[in-house]
Amino acid sequence: MVGKGERRYQRMLTVIMCLISLVMVIPLVLLVMASITSNNEIVMHGYSFWPKEFSLDAYKYIWNEKAQIFHAYGVTVLVTVIGTALGTMLTLLYGYVLAQPKFPGKSFLAFYLFFTMLFNGGLVPTYIMYTRYLHLKNSIAALIIPGLLMNAFNVILARTFIQSNVPVALKEAAEIDGASEFRIFGQVALPLCKPIIATVGLFIGLSYWNDWMNGLYYVTNAKLFSIQQLLNNMIKNIEFLSKNANSNINVSSISGGIPQETVRMAIAIVGLLPILLVFPFVQKYFIKGISVGAVKG
Repeated sequence: MVGKGERRYQRMLTVIMCLISLVMVIPLVLLVMASITSNNEIVMHGYSFWPKEFSLDAYKYIWNEKAQIFHAYGVTVLVTVIGTALGTMLTLLYGYVLAQPKFPGKSFLAFYLFFTMLFNGGLVPTYIMYTRYLHLKNSIAALIIPGLLMNAFNVILARTFIQSNVPVALKEAAEIDGASEFRIFGQVALPLCKPIIATVGLFIGLSYWNDWMNGLYYVTNAKLFSIQQLLNNMIKNIEFLSKNANSNINVSSISGGIPQETVRMAIAIVGLLPILLVFPFVQKYFIKGISVGAVKG
């Protein structure tokens, strides 16, 4: 039976978590409201949770660029799906190896993982390697491989989860039945790893969806622009046009009048919306994977 002190403690934690959740949600609400506010209203009176003048001009401006945006969405979805699938599989394989007490080469692989958490070759050597020697520039692989395919933190999460939730007795029984290591991994370990698969997959998928650095460094072909890179370029174009509004460039004739303040908010919504739609479907596994995968160091 729960005592009064424990109930009081639970209520206090509930209040604290509600306040933290509110702090997290308020900026998103303000972002949405600002995106449907008149640009003049923001310029004159600033941002508000309930503006006096509503407008969809920002979304109309983005809709005028719908061909580019839909193409960029397609590139981003392709890169995210391929990168998430490959990254999750490699992460689970690496974590599985580290979770085995007597796997050959485990000590070297653990040291290699730890070393990469502390040191890297730097941006310039990395860029030279990927462009000059691996010839990844202006390719889908350039959006998938550099920097995002595997993360040491995700490997540690996977290793900890496998150690805690895949009984050694199951592996030993499969070995007695003559199963190979790959068969044990695929038919014994993976079915028990749904929570950590969802967790690692969400982390990797978010990294790919929100990435624009790889596009900035390795992609100059507009046909390969991801949604984040395209939206970033749109913001730069808006800033360029607004800075030249009083020069020989007629902004009204070019864009029909750009709602430069609100369109930034609308662009953020366009980039964020797919993630908000996907997250509820993996939330259950994500919470379990985080709570179990972080128990041990």
